[in-house]
Amino acid sequence: MVPALALLFLLVPFAELAVIIAVGKSIGVLATLLLLLVFSLFGAWLARREGLAAWRRFQLAMVDGRMPTREVADGAMILLAGALLLTPGFLTDLAGLLLLVPTTRALARRLVPALVRRRALRRTRVTVVGSPPDSGTKVVWGVPELDERRTRPDDYSE
Repeated sequence: MVPALALLFLLVPFAELAVIIAVGKSIGVLATLLLLLVFSLFGAWLARREGLAAWRRFQLAMVDGRMPTREVADGAMILLAGALLLTPGFLTDLAGLLLLVPTTRALARRLVPALVRRRALRRTRVTVVGSPPDSGTKVVWGVPELDERRTRPDDYSE
């Protein structure tokens, strides 16, 4: 996980820089900077609007007495979108704007748990410590039995 994040922190700025340079060569430096500013302002407005709507839905869920899982997930994605919009660049702005659209957030709410589950299953290993399987170890289900040798409270002190 750490190498993937380190690679991401190195590749994203280079990709952003390459896209900004390409757009700047195509439409000009001033127009590129203006376009980045417009994306950021529009994204901030949209993040505020969607954030307030998610907050209202969260409050309604609490009043109704139900667990606000969807609302919390939406709030987290809106917060991530706001952070992406603060990062200068077209790629992060596009990712942030996509997270602000309710339909793509709904898609992410369905896909992210499946991705996390698959990743967790891939990394989980069960290791049994103890006797080899052919040693005759027996597992018994039921109420645990207490050791009768320790009956007085002073037996527990050392």
